[in-house]
Formats: sequence, C-alpha cells, structure tokens
Amino acid sequence: MDRMSERAIPPFHIVEPDGPPAPLIVASAHSGRNYTDTFLRMSRLGAHALRRSEDCYVEQLFEGAPRQGGTLLHATFPRAYCDANREAWELDPTMFRDPLPDWCNTTSQKVRAGFGTIARIVSRDGPIYPRALPFSEAEARIRTCWQPYHDALAQLVHDRLEHHGCCIVLDAHSMPVAPGRGRQPDFVLGNAWGTACTPQLTSIVEHALTSHGYAVARNVPFAGGYVTRHYGRPRRGVQALQLEISRALYMDQTTLQPHAGFAPLQAVLMDVVTSIVRHGGMMTTQHAAE
Repeated sequence: MDRMSERAIPPFHIVEPDGPPAPLIVASAHSGRNYTDTFLRMSRLGAHALRRSEDCYVEQLFEGAPRQGGTLLHATFPRAYCDANREAWELDPTMFRDPLPDWCNTTSQKVRAGFGTIARIVSRDGPIYPRALPFSEAEARIRTCWQPYHDALAQLVHDRLEHHGCCIVLDAHSMPVAPGRGRQPDFVLGNAWGTACTPQLTSIVEHALTSHGYAVARNVPFAGGYVTRHYGRPRRGVQALQLEISRALYMDQTTLQPHAGFAPLQAVLMDVVTSIVRHGGMMTTQHAAE
C-alpha cells in the first residue's frame, strides 16, 4: 500500500507506447492504492481491510503493454475511495446526511449491494464509515477522481479512433477466489452479453488464455461494468472487453502480496496483448481500405 501525504496527487497515470500506438487501451480503474491519511482517518476499517476491494497490482501485470504498442491507463485513487467503474453519481442515500440531488442514481443493483461510486462496504468487513458523510465529500471525490479518469479515457479513445479508425478498450480487473467452492474460472470475459465488442475479439482473447490451459468463462458472474457498457460501441468502431483475473493466480489473498505466479502470469497477459494488437492492426488495415 502506498501511504501518501496530503499533497495533491494525480488521479491517474498514462503510460504511452514505446513506439507507434496501436488501437489498444488497457484500463485499470481499481488498482489504485494511494490511501491518504485523511481517508484512513475517516474509515472505521484498517488499511488492510480497505485493500480487499482493490484490484491489487493489475496495472503491474500489464506494465509490458506499452512495449507492444498498447496504452496503459490506471487510476491512482483506491476503489474504496471512489469507483471509476460506476456511473458518476451512483450513490446510496443512506450514506449521506444531506438529501441527494435528483440526478443521482440511488436505486441501482450496485447501490443496493453497497458498491456505488462511493462504496458503503468492503466485502465482509462491514461499513467503511462510522457515520454519515456530507454530500460535498462525494461530490469532491467524483469531480477530482472519477471525472479526470474518464476524461482521460475518453480522450484516448477519441485519439485512437482519429488515428486508426477503431479502438479496443481492455478493461482489466481482478477477482477474489473463495476456497472450498470447487473449480472456479481463472478468467472471466465480460462483453455485456455481446453488446460491447464483436464475438471475434472475445474469441481471440479467450483462445489466447485457454491455449495456456486456463479455465475461461464468459459474462458470468461479471458481464462488464460501467466502462465496458459505456465505451463499448462496436458499430462506432470502439470495442470494450472486461477481463477479470483470478487473484489466486498471482497473489496471496490473505497477505495481499504477489507470489511466484506473478511473473508467469505477466507473460501470459502479454500474449493476450499481442493477440489484441494483431487484431487491432487488421481492423486498422480494413478501415483504411474502406
């Protein structure tokens, strides 16, 4: 965990390709781990408990993507602080001492489960906050974290469309694996039930993973969150695919530390990136010929 001072910190980092950019953007909205002292003081949970909601080290798993021509975008703020894979104003009214504005989405399934844009809970550890928050706290987080992240992602998508005529967003996440529940998938590909990307892209990623012997599921239990559903517009040249990675493949889920499987998984994911970049190149060629 990165303990940060109260100075301003950038809400995201972009790692540009080493050479000419491919139409691929790898986005990690949940791997941020800049936990400020102010946030930790507000929470009734300790830092380790808060990190259970984090997609630990996902941006590091994909750190080789820029060498393949991909662009890597990752949030620096923690998911427990502000969730960039939700609508901007997906808020639980029970968390706030002020009435929420009419534009807030207060009834979504994620809100009811406690995982809105400002999360109410972290997994099994109960509520994050010991008392109700002012709405101004949510507003500040959304305007300084959520909005800049999506402004950056939208600009990257626009730039790749302008340059290539197409764009692929790989929305990268990790998922906990519960012991004692039998064989669970190593990866879940979420394409919003076929609406966020073409069947061909899903099959390419699936084949790249199954060729290494991994078990891959589609859309169950993760069909894709806000990023996948909002940016995935295949008819407009933008495809989005959510990739959920089993945390057991690369980290100890108790200590939250990487284990010996980390480097081998990095190599596998670079095979995935290479396959997507190759597919993106064919899409670019096809667009240029039209």
